[in-house]
Amino acid sequence: MISRVQSGAVLGIDGYVVEVEVHLSPGLPGMSIVGLPDAAVKESSDRVAAAIRNTQLEFPVRRITVNLAPADIKKEGSGFDLPIALGILAADGIVKPENLHRYLILGELSLDGRVKPIKGTLSIAAQAKKAGVEGILLPKANAAEAAVITGLKVFPLETLPEALAFLNGELELEAVTKDPESEYREHSAYDLDFTDVKGQYHVKRALEIAAAGGHNIILIGPPGSGKSMLAKRLPTILPPLTLDEAIETTKIHSVLGLINNGKGLLATRPFRSPHHTISDAGLIGGGKMPMPGEVSLAHNGVLFLDELPEFKRNALEVLRQPMEDRQVCISRASGSLTFPTGFMLVAAMNPCPCGYRTDPKRECQCTPPQIKKYVSRISGPMMDRIDIHIQVPAVEYKDLASNTVGEPSAVLRERVQQARVRQLQRFAGSKIFANASMSSKQIKTHCPLDAASQKIMATAIDKMGMSARAHDRILKVARTIADLAGDDTVAAEHIAEAIQYRTLDKENWQ
Repeated sequence: MISRVQSGAVLGIDGYVVEVEVHLSPGLPGMSIVGLPDAAVKESSDRVAAAIRNTQLEFPVRRITVNLAPADIKKEGSGFDLPIALGILAADGIVKPENLHRYLILGELSLDGRVKPIKGTLSIAAQAKKAGVEGILLPKANAAEAAVITGLKVFPLETLPEALAFLNGELELEAVTKDPESEYREHSAYDLDFTDVKGQYHVKRALEIAAAGGHNIILIGPPGSGKSMLAKRLPTILPPLTLDEAIETTKIHSVLGLINNGKGLLATRPFRSPHHTISDAGLIGGGKMPMPGEVSLAHNGVLFLDELPEFKRNALEVLRQPMEDRQVCISRASGSLTFPTGFMLVAAMNPCPCGYRTDPKRECQCTPPQIKKYVSRISGPMMDRIDIHIQVPAVEYKDLASNTVGEPSAVLRERVQQARVRQLQRFAGSKIFANASMSSKQIKTHCPLDAASQKIMATAIDKMGMSARAHDRILKVARTIADLAGDDTVAAEHIAEAIQYRTLDKENWQ
């Protein structure tokens, strides 16, 4: 006898429907699983057999063949345990087969029959809705995540017998419902705030400009100056995630199993801070079946690279294309997958190997060649993609002891949002949403300079030793400064301030 159960899996960050076919036939007892299963799927035969027996159900003493269709896509993960078990019971006449086609079923089984959580639930639930199924049966721990998809009934399960009773009409389960809008509002608050930062007013100003224009930024300062503390608070002043962005971001984290139980939606912008020993694949993504890397986990948020010169040169160089294209394509023999990488880069570094070159209270032990070698670990093409360089000095005691409270993140975020609105209006009809993405042609159109501004720019390029590549970066940042000020044109004061944010282009840093 043959039974069919609808299940699902993830390819990249998108879900697809998998039909689980089970055939019972006379012959030597055993189970074979076909349809390009990986090791975890093959091992499900042992888990399923133990789960059925340990829940006082009879396991068929027959030849069992399980086919996972489409058969030309490699199946990964343990989410097929429950549909395979129900398919076996349906083929043996224990489950009513007419109810199986109404639901998409997911879940890993423990040996005692408990249903355990899986990865990628949100993506599969979205695909289940497109497939037109009535509802989805899945582990209770994943129910809140799947319920974000409106118009789909989500039934949480705790045990295999519970699933069996529900499909046979012997048990009623209450569908889990979530309002995506209320879920978004509930989890949209940040734990950090810029009021925690003492002093560093010029650095906070630079971060506000970076957030307003979507500019990549590098913080340069001695150890303990607060670079990491400042970077972690940058997401709190970025414009709030839209609901579509929140769902897209949640999908990526769901595929890697990074969604907290009971939290169905990521409503705050992600902040990822990989260690400098990370591999190329860990940063960009990869594997036999490609999975998202840190650049994709930071999508719609911030990627923070602390101690930037300590990262492997190859790892930094592979960042260039995702930063430019806002997506990364990973090709393997089995096919190519594309992951989104719309992140904002925040990097941090010491001014020299010992870290105290710019610290007035500690003596630097580094020689000029050592400093030059240290800074040159970051290639020119990589630096060309960072618009703002800002020095972060050590915090003075008077600032640490002060009771003065700086501007909260909410106030900074309001100004950033107003600047972003101006940019959206300016670039309406194009694929650009922020000043940082302007092309050379758009820079000429939106950043015309008067005589005073041109004079300041000429001085910066010719007399201060700034590189030619800094020219467009300065104009982009100046345009953002003008937007924050509510000005339609780029003025001399905007250019002058933007020049101050090109520390690594100045002659004494070359």
